[in-house]
Amino acid sequence: MADSSEPLTTAGSTTAVLLAAGAGTRLGLGPKALLPFHGRTLVEVLADVLLAGGCREVVTVLGADAATVRAATDLSRHRVIDNPGWDTGMGSSFRAGVAAAAPEDHVLVALVDQPGLTPETVARLLAAHRPGRATAAAYRDAEGKLQRGHPLLLDAGLRAEAAETATGDAGARVFLRAHPDLVDLVDCSDLSGGEDLDSPDQLHLLD
Repeated sequence: MADSSEPLTTAGSTTAVLLAAGAGTRLGLGPKALLPFHGRTLVEVLADVLLAGGCREVVTVLGADAATVRAATDLSRHRVIDNPGWDTGMGSSFRAGVAAAAPEDHVLVALVDQPGLTPETVARLLAAHRPGRATAAAYRDAEGKLQRGHPLLLDAGLRAEAAETATGDAGARVFLRAHPDLVDLVDCSDLSGGEDLDSPDQLHLLD
């Protein structure tokens, strides 16, 4: 029987949760998951990036036009789940993804609207993670100050509490603000700017 210390001894056992349920309303081009990227779709590329970076498994959470996304993509290497409550905000997709991950795994949460994500970023977070901690990619702003971003790696022992506080458009934000002492920032500025693709003037991020 596993004891309560098991999550602290499962180094390298991390499930990635790729949040890809949004409708892309602000961008106005349909679900961001289907945006063309490197000859494929954004969701396909990023799911493979998470696997290539060292995650054991990728759980991709779909929502808006889920049937269309499934039909237009090949995500056969990954687990795909639907969040019927996707329109209530990212929090419900966060909860669904965390619940779908193997219960003993750490969980690395990534967003489908960050085309700058690289396997190197994922690997860096996995290598930096310490037991009982939350490990977040961070990127320098115009003043050179590190700002917390995504992906976010939650220790297996923290994921349940983080999911409980995920409501509306907040994923782990409420949990992280309540426990700043548990968060380690990992500078990934040399790998990406960490930008979210939210508006048409950011479509250059797909180049």
